[in-house]
Order: sequence, then C-alpha cells, then structure tokens
Amino acid sequence: MASPRSGLAEHKFRRLKKCGLFLLPLLLYILLLLVFCEFLIYYLVMHRCTWPEVTTAPERDHKLSPQSVLKAIFLSDTHLLGEITGHWWDKLRREWQMERAFQTALWLLQPDIVFILGDVFDEGKWSSPTAWADDVARFRSMFRHAQNTELVAIAGNHDIGFHYDMNKYKLKRFENVFNFKYGKIISREGINFVLVNSVTLEGDGCSICKSAEAALHELSLILNCSRKHNPQGATTECKKAANVPPSAPILLQHYPLYRRSDSDCSGEDSATPEEKNIPFKEKYDVLSQEASQKFVNPGQILSIGFGGSPAMLDGSMSCA
Repeated sequence: MASPRSGLAEHKFRRLKKCGLFLLPLLLYILLLLVFCEFLIYYLVMHRCTWPEVTTAPERDHKLSPQSVLKAIFLSDTHLLGEITGHWWDKLRREWQMERAFQTALWLLQPDIVFILGDVFDEGKWSSPTAWADDVARFRSMFRHAQNTELVAIAGNHDIGFHYDMNKYKLKRFENVFNFKYGKIISREGINFVLVNSVTLEGDGCSICKSAEAALHELSLILNCSRKHNPQGATTECKKAANVPPSAPILLQHYPLYRRSDSDCSGEDSATPEEKNIPFKEKYDVLSQEASQKFVNPGQILSIGFGGSPAMLDGSMSCA
C-alpha cells in the first residue's frame, strides 16, 4: 500500500511535468523571437538593398565592369553615447542595433569604403582622456571591418566641440584615431573625395581656422593642377602638387552647405511639410553663405553633409 507521502510526491512530479511541457515551448518561442528580432531581422530588411547598375556617361548602354565601380556607404551622426549623459541600458540597445545594422550591411553589400560624416561620438567635445579611450574602443569593436573595406571618419562638432569650444588638443586626439584634422583628398577608382573639417570654417581668423583654410587652399591647388592637360606647361606649384585623377571632386563634411531651409528639397528622406520652411541658422545648422561660396564652382562640386545635405551641381540645389 502506497504511503500518503509517496502519493504527494507523485502528484508534485505530475504538476512539474505539466509545467515543463508548457514552459519549454514558451521558452523556445521566446528564444526564437529574440533571435529573429535581434539578429535575423537585419538581414531580411537589408536584403532588399542592392547596388545600382552604373553606366558610362557617353554610352549609357555600356555597363561598367564591377572592378571599375567604387561601392561606398555614407553614414553620419552615430553619436556613441558617453559616460556623462549615456544611460547603460540606452547605450546597450543603441550600440547593439548599430553594430548589427553595420555588420549586416558589410556582409551583404561588401562596400569598398565607408564614410562617417561626423559626430562619431556624442561626448567627444567634453569627454576626459579615459572616457575618450573607452568610446574609441567601443567604436572600433562595433564598426570592425575587413582589411579590404576602408573606413574614413570626418570630425563633427560633437567630436571636437563647437567652434567656441574647439581646441588643438581635441583636434589632435581625433586625428590620432582617424587620421583626419583639417582636410585631405582621398582618391579611389578615379574619384576625388575632399574631406573637410567644416567645424573650423567659422571665418573669424582664429588660429585653427587659419590652419584649416591654408589646408583647403593646398587641396584646391592639387585639384586645379589635376585638370591641367599640359604637364610641360605646368607651373612650379603644380609640379610640386600631389597627383590626383582629373575628376570633379565630391566634398564630404559634417555641416552641409548653406541653404535657407528645406523648402526646395524633396524625396523620401526630406523633412516633413511642417519643417520644410523653418529657416536654418548659419554656422549652426548649415555653413555660412560666405564659407559655402568658397566651395561652389558650378559644374565642379557635389556636396554631401549630414541631415539631408544639399548637393550643388551647376549652381542648382537638391537634397542628397
């Protein structure tokens, strides 16, 4: 005859078995849901993205070979949170999502080069050396890439401070990490990308601004010399200038060139109708008119900046 105690144990065992039969499928469902929402969803969404077919300008029916096409991705304002205003949970969620999105894009699209157009960090303008080192380490972990993919970053106001808060120390530490200070030219597959530190283009004669403008004058000389077709008749300055392809430059910067507002912009990424007519503030939302005019050479330049920046081609403007 079974004792009451053994009967109670058997009853508990049956209850636990029923609970297990219910909990195991539930846990499996939750696990699969997490894998889908935190991993697979990025592949499903980005699988729809493809590179456009590129044709030559004279013969639109002639497709370029894959070897002669540069595949470039442009990012901006990643704003990696710092130790001052960044809550640990917010940092965890944002950085996981950015990392998965970036790594998925690399795997599916396999770009040749990736540009980050400023504000890589959120607190670079005031972070301590220790906090800066931590932010840089997290950035390198999140945006890791293969050796055959190049990553280029441009300084933004959150990386080195606004003009009134910018100093040589902040510029130097950004340069040490990303090899970028005032400006430089990167030529890939016959395309000249002109990288500009737009935070330094205040035009008030500060020492940093003077150095930046001197660097831009040197870049301008290099580009102008590249378009001269008579090497024998080149000036002494052009003979000393670096050799770059004779192609129209693409200007990359954090602040976009001047425009009154977004009223003339269109496209799926353009501002809402309520925001389109809000005037932009010079030297804050956009570069000043004076600074922008220094870059505008009709038919020669395409400008890409953050936040639906303007593209200026033949003196006209549209949203890039």
